[in-house]
Amino acid sequence: MNDLVGRYFDAAISHLQRVREEEADAIEAAAALLAEAMTEGRRVFTFGAGHSALPAQDVVYRAGGLVPMNLLNVPGMAGVTVMPAPLSSALERVSGLATATLDLTPATTGDLLFVISLSGRQVMPVELARYARERGLKVIGVTSLAYPEQVPSAHPTGTYLKDHCDVVLDSKIAVGDGELTHPGAETTFGPVSTIVTSALMQAVVASAVGRLADRAAAGECPAPPLFRSGNVPGGTEWNAEQMAENAERVFYTY
Repeated sequence: MNDLVGRYFDAAISHLQRVREEEADAIEAAAALLAEAMTEGRRVFTFGAGHSALPAQDVVYRAGGLVPMNLLNVPGMAGVTVMPAPLSSALERVSGLATATLDLTPATTGDLLFVISLSGRQVMPVELARYARERGLKVIGVTSLAYPEQVPSAHPTGTYLKDHCDVVLDSKIAVGDGELTHPGAETTFGPVSTIVTSALMQAVVASAVGRLADRAAAGECPAPPLFRSGNVPGGTEWNAEQMAENAERVFYTY
């Protein structure tokens, strides 16, 4: 195996192990909020800008995922689909988009919002988390706490995403998001932020599903609303039924 390939996999595995051990309590706290939202019939929203949109999308409308998970899709911010690509970063610095976005959804008091931002310093994630809490939503932030220690906030208040959350999941990604170096490369490379952040999101969902399934097995509540793969017999029909049963909580079918 190429040395850089081995080093990259080692870095990713090491990072995942560190997050698994050090963020265990935060993962369970987030899972408790998610399970509570499911039990109470609340909506759940996920948001991320740029590459942080990838982990946000990863838990929405997918096999094995909870049905009432909704992506807050702000045009120009979801991944790098907008042209020119730097527009996504520029939009994160525009004030007012967060409040307009949330106001145009059916989000209400008691709903749950995941806000994913690696640095947690840009205007959009800070304003979104702050405004969501003002409206009575619970907020789970997924970010790296290394950034507030080294990089100033871009928000006028000087605050970060971490300052406006009920639970914070720390991805522990170093500033710069590069795990590898090479004498011939002028900057670090080999980011693991998407892998680690997606793992954090899926771990929270897995724990929440487990909590709900335990209660269902004890006869205390219905089985958790989960999608099946559309590639297995009956999967498509199953998913249509699940979305119909949860129509009031499924924002992405509007």
